[in-house]
Amino acid sequence: MSDTNGRPAHTMEAETQAAPPSGTAARWKLIGPGIVVAATGVGAGDLVATLIAGSRFGYALLWAAVVGCVVKIALAEGSARYHLATGSTMLEGWRSLGQWTSWYFGIYIVIWGFVYGATAMSATALPLAALFPDVLPFWAWGAISGILGAAFVLMNRYQVFENAMKLMIGLMFVIVVGLAIYVSPNLGNALTGLVPTVPEGSIFYTLGLIGGVGGTITMASYGYWVNAKGWRTPEWMGLMRLDNRVGYIVTGIFVIAMLVVGAELLYTAQITLQGGDRGLLDLDEVLRERFGNFVSTMFLIGFVATTFSSILGVWHGVSLLFADFVRNVRGNAGRDRRDLETTNAFRFYVLWLTFPPMLLFLIGRPFALIIAYGAFGAFFMPFLALTLIWLLNSKRVPAEWRSGWVSNGLLGVAAALFIVLCLNEIVGLIF
Repeated sequence: MSDTNGRPAHTMEAETQAAPPSGTAARWKLIGPGIVVAATGVGAGDLVATLIAGSRFGYALLWAAVVGCVVKIALAEGSARYHLATGSTMLEGWRSLGQWTSWYFGIYIVIWGFVYGATAMSATALPLAALFPDVLPFWAWGAISGILGAAFVLMNRYQVFENAMKLMIGLMFVIVVGLAIYVSPNLGNALTGLVPTVPEGSIFYTLGLIGGVGGTITMASYGYWVNAKGWRTPEWMGLMRLDNRVGYIVTGIFVIAMLVVGAELLYTAQITLQGGDRGLLDLDEVLRERFGNFVSTMFLIGFVATTFSSILGVWHGVSLLFADFVRNVRGNAGRDRRDLETTNAFRFYVLWLTFPPMLLFLIGRPFALIIAYGAFGAFFMPFLALTLIWLLNSKRVPAEWRSGWVSNGLLGVAAALFIVLCLNEIVGLIF
């Protein structure tokens, strides 16, 4: 369905949001893109990393989880602020910095999508195979999850997608936070974890906890989701900032809840988890032995919600980035940016995330591909932080919306943190 000018109906709906509502209740009803970021950014790997931090160091690194959320608030806010203040997109901003950004991002997003697609589908297959043993082979669960995610994203526009993500995060919230309460946290010990300390041998766990939880490339998608919501002018800046904070407060609650589970359930019993997504299956076994099948089953359902919401979020958000990348490379930067969901480039990348990665189920992950994936991926967060500092302090942004000392300070901390993590990743890849 379209209007007389041939514009899609969903574009017309977005245009009706000419100005944000003034009432508090009405503003809270519009919260959404931040929830999408939270649901997408908290994946199985993040939960395992937090669990392992709790199982090894108890509550000592709780402060790092809080700092990590503050840093991510600054990064996501910067991305969306650039969209709202300039009327341009992040891809247009990066392209204005030089042709090198397009070369880097183009190579990165193609390699990243191929490897991440297999990773996300495998992560969703883990709890499904545990919930329904002997029903289907592991690879089939992975393929089904990817195909369902692709079909949903291709058949629905942003608002339906957002509603589904809210449902997913609601399920995740009830199960993960409920589990944290169920294990009876020691509030006194938890409060001591808010005092910054770095236990011996925890430096890279600390940095990883600050930098690794709550999204990577999908943080650059936040501005696109804000635009898809119909927020496109500086008048929406206040509501965007509220939305962003809500999203990362939710992320922080997830992280704290999993750290509580790690500290109370694993640290005290000196139980060690596997690395990677399979660590959550180790936790499932502990829960089954300690609390019975019901708690174990509910945890696996929450595990499915966590991983499948990441599939939906990445399939939608990163495909928007790719569609805008193609639009810019073709020299169409001046055209309407509101129809990215309907472009062939968007559809292509959804399918790129879904079908080619299934080959990795059969052949494993070639060493050279993993090296390239790790190398390009290690540079993305420093790239995002440094380019945001560059763009948000330039004349591309109206003076009133340029970064102040708080934003510049947080983005500077983020840049320094991610450069250290990048160097550590590169050293790990080499040696």
